[in-house]
Amino acid sequence: MLALHRIFGLALTDYFTDSPYRVDTEKDLSVKQQYLDVVIIEQEAGRPMPELPDGLDNIGQHNLATYKSSHQALDSWGLDELLGHFVNYRKQISPSLEKLLPVEDFRLYAVCTREPEKLATEVTLTPLKPGVYETLWGTHKIRIIVLSQMPKTKRNAIWHLFSGIAEKVQYGVENYQWRRSDNSTIINQLYHHYRVEGIAMSYTFQDYYRDFTKENLGLLTAEERLEGLPVEERLKGLPVEERLKGLPPRLLLQSLSADEIEAYLKKLRKKKTKRK
Repeated sequence: MLALHRIFGLALTDYFTDSPYRVDTEKDLSVKQQYLDVVIIEQEAGRPMPELPDGLDNIGQHNLATYKSSHQALDSWGLDELLGHFVNYRKQISPSLEKLLPVEDFRLYAVCTREPEKLATEVTLTPLKPGVYETLWGTHKIRIIVLSQMPKTKRNAIWHLFSGIAEKVQYGVENYQWRRSDNSTIINQLYHHYRVEGIAMSYTFQDYYRDFTKENLGLLTAEERLEGLPVEERLKGLPVEERLKGLPPRLLLQSLSADEIEAYLKKLRKKKTKRK
């Protein structure tokens, strides 16, 4: 089973697909492997982004994010780690240690599913909007994004997927517009995590797959819609007249025996006789 922070990174990868940003997940930043959960990097190409989810409105050229699920508390150590990853990352991507990229090119985010109660006793969390806070850590500002507190709006649909609240997760599944076609693994793994955690989800992966298929059915050709269906399934519900429409008489007669044809002709003759 995929770890939840990896699923979080895959979801953000989908969100920024075809945009001016690319997403790197589990970024290796040292000889002794230490992984930064997500890096969102601005690119030259890509379609303009729609309205960004709450908390990412200040997105920059290099955006480093740590993620804590409902089983992990976001605390001061988590911010220490994020700052350490930032220092390491900045060194790696800069031309040299003497020519470091400017600090203004970077944004730091700490994303967590549940409210960071312990962190709130250690630092001042300045509220910017519901679910979004900012704190000064050393000389650096860090955005704190609390997913369970996010307002239920479509722009926050990706956040709701990881909110840990069944109603909001369902809203996220129903309203998040996937950019990539290989999203089924992400949704399946996400539901599996919630089942393990005992969070009852009334909207299942099968429900999502059915709804997604119905919404996109018009994109398929008639041949693609019927592909794989046995003949009896294709014909089910069609009246006999519709089934036979367009068939040349020769083919219709070939399917009948001589006795059946003769019997049918006798009926026609009788009808004509009665009319006279």
